[in-house]
Amino acid sequence: MPDPFRARLARGDRLFALAACVLRTPEVVLVARSAGFDLLLIDLEHSPITIGEAGNLAVAARTAGFPALIRVGGPHHPDLARALDIGAEGVVVPHVDTPEEAARIVDLCRFAPAGRRSLPAPLPGFGYRMPPAPRFMEEAEAETVIIPMIESRAGLEAAEAIAATPGLDALMVGTNDLAADLGLPGQLDHPEVRAAFARVAAAARANGLRFAVIGVPEPLLGPLGFDLGAGLIVATNDINLLVDGGAALAGRLRTMAG
Repeated sequence: MPDPFRARLARGDRLFALAACVLRTPEVVLVARSAGFDLLLIDLEHSPITIGEAGNLAVAARTAGFPALIRVGGPHHPDLARALDIGAEGVVVPHVDTPEEAARIVDLCRFAPAGRRSLPAPLPGFGYRMPPAPRFMEEAEAETVIIPMIESRAGLEAAEAIAATPGLDALMVGTNDLAADLGLPGQLDHPEVRAAFARVAAAARANGLRFAVIGVPEPLLGPLGFDLGAGLIVATNDINLLVDGGAALAGRLRTMAG
């Protein structure tokens, strides 16, 4: 039996994710796995994917033995815990600007005593069988991953306090939004942006969390990711993978054809 995703993350394995933003059928799970990614990030923030479609993908991922996280719309999104109920192994939460917001996420997504997550109906993670409540809570809690995203100046200034919130597993930088909020849209190699990444990475490391990134272009994954010890990298999304790969192939064919 493969190690649970949360255990791999905590152990320090370097994990690469594909984000599902357009493809909404189970095939994307097998595409991600066959391509060599370690997990699927199902995006509810910037995509047409519905909560029902996200549930279908999460159940397909569990059936395939492939980890799936769901990115919700923010710390006040109504489907925070519901993302876990429908089969995801964790939540990624954008626009976390304060430790109070981080604490709210933990409170809603972790069972007592760490939080006050409501006991749901039978879950995909248990094959829809309902074990006794203590076992159910313990086993579900052991695999649940919570990752807030830092993507604003306010979040950056509070990074150390956010990272100190009990119950988190990683801090993720939302690259483009953070650069834009710093007044440097698109200037991802700017020294201030680099310093911001380093600050978030240091805050994560100081609190025993993993550092994660999303939206970092491949040429900058060294200074903004690997060099800072990033353990979770959302490498690309489904539609960019298709368009970029297709454009590269079309270019090569045109070159070959003269």
